[in-house]
Amino acid sequence: MDRSKGRAMKSGKQYWFPAKKIGWGWGPPATWQGWVATGLYVLLFAAGALFWRPDRQLPAFLLWSILVSALFVAVCWMTGEPPRWRSGR
Repeated sequence: MDRSKGRAMKSGKQYWFPAKKIGWGWGPPATWQGWVATGLYVLLFAAGALFWRPDRQLPAFLLWSILVSALFVAVCWMTGEPPRWRSGR
């Protein structure tokens, strides 16, 4: 049974991103909102690769990648279970 489905934020809403069982960070999305956020991240990342081709405009693509990734981590941080190191026990 996936225990992450029952975890809720302090406001009573469900976490979009449950914590990983082992390690630090978040696992796969647990809600449709989390899946939409993940899909948008992938689409924005791919759009940057098409617009700023890494083989021709590497600095611009790297800047875009860092910006989009930082935005996604911020979304995970705000809507996910609080991150901490977990040893799987």
